[in-house]
Amino acid sequence: QVQLVESGGGLVQAGGSLRLSCAASGRTFRTYAVGWFRQAPGKEREFVTAINWSASITYYADSVKGRFTISRDNAKNTVYLQMNSLKPEDTAVYYCAASNNPYYSGSHLREEYGYTYWGQGTQVTVSS
Repeated sequence: QVQLVESGGGLVQAGGSLRLSCAASGRTFRTYAVGWFRQAPGKEREFVTAINWSASITYYADSVKGRFTISRDNAKNTVYLQMNSLKPEDTAVYYCAASNNPYYSGSHLREEYGYTYWGQGTQVTVSS
């Protein structure tokens, strides 16, 4: 079992930055890929970014490419999402998720079905 807890959300002005953290329990976490998804009011949850177990492969949605960076520290069981140049359209609840397929690094990480464990979410609000 893996439990995930997001933190770091908040209110920021457009153009600003935030860093989200996803802290995990469980020793097997370091073998799992982790993704970030977001859900804006009235919209479906969408993929943001993902990182494989060794941090050698990352995926980004086109909407965040060049502005967001995902990273992980397996010694701390934590994945980070650095968000720069934030826009009002980035406003959403951000969720981290972990797969339960050890060492998987493929394109399924862009999809919700690629993940088994989910955090409770953290709100990010970007004002214009």
